[in-house]
Amino acid sequence: MFTRKLVALLAVLAVLFAACGGDDDDAAGGEDGLIVGVSWNNYNEERWAKSDEPAIQAALEDAGVEYISTDAGSSAEQQITDVEQLITDGADVVIILAQDGTAILPAVESALNQGVPVIAYDRLIENDGALYITFDNVEVGRMQARAILEAVPSGNYVFIKGNQADANADFLRGGQQEVLQAAFDAGDITNVGEMYTDNWDPAIAQTNMEQILTQNNNNVDAVVASNDGTAGGVVEALRAQGLAGIVPVSGQDGDAAALNRVALGEQTVSVWKDARELGKAAGEAAVALAQGTALGDISGVVQFDSPGGNSMTSILLAPIPITQDNLQVVLDAGWIDEATLCQNVPSGAVDGCP
Repeated sequence: MFTRKLVALLAVLAVLFAACGGDDDDAAGGEDGLIVGVSWNNYNEERWAKSDEPAIQAALEDAGVEYISTDAGSSAEQQITDVEQLITDGADVVIILAQDGTAILPAVESALNQGVPVIAYDRLIENDGALYITFDNVEVGRMQARAILEAVPSGNYVFIKGNQADANADFLRGGQQEVLQAAFDAGDITNVGEMYTDNWDPAIAQTNMEQILTQNNNNVDAVVASNDGTAGGVVEALRAQGLAGIVPVSGQDGDAAALNRVALGEQTVSVWKDARELGKAAGEAAVALAQGTALGDISGVVQFDSPGGNSMTSILLAPIPITQDNLQVVLDAGWIDEATLCQNVPSGAVDGCP
């Protein structure tokens, strides 16, 4: 903690010098001495390095706050060490994208006990002292299920879920079930396979889907895959059986490859979560917390009742389902360029691809 105390001392000295420095120092602006640390579980998802991290960094830079980060490489044990290292390196606030929401709890409690605010980024951490910032993941699951049910109102359904240690996997599955329950009850649809996907790994999703196809002699009518990475693995498994573009598949995140699959007709929906907005919200909240703003006074917060019985102070952003009918939305937002979206798409086959 020596480094942390030194940072605090330097911050005090900076204030004293600023008081004697006149107008030139006033022009510098910023929040001298404040540091926000981000503990990434990994950079495996396209969005982390492409969208989330730059948005966080931009929000901090605008406020003159320093950014430091670590990458746990998908190791829950390493992430615990990383959080402590960020604090040792002077972080006034820690943003955590949890590899395992349960395993990280001791590190979160340690940070809070040291007076370091914690933001649970995108993934739930069951500690009501942390600020939870995410998209409405239950609604994402509902959107996925609605799109698939509209395409296939009856038949054999498969559920390729996310990482079991990530609460989002069950939030998504819960939202899916809400929409599909009536069809299950009526006997219109049947669950013929359901599997978690370790680390949301597309290769594992592909293997899981291959196993389910074999078990069902390819008699599968729809796949509710919980993100775009797993959807990609599912599509590859379907392609090997000549079923890509025939069996509807869901996803989420608005990954470039997934949006191209939507345009091609190989994926039915990708629920778009503009990660730039999520990163911006986290960065701005981190600055406010570093400046001493109380959790409940952060702009835009609501209370979220977690599965663990905690009332989490939260910021929940709204997702948008992207299908062939509204591809123009992601083009207009600058999320993807036309050439990438429309790669190998026949001219005029869908709106947005000339």
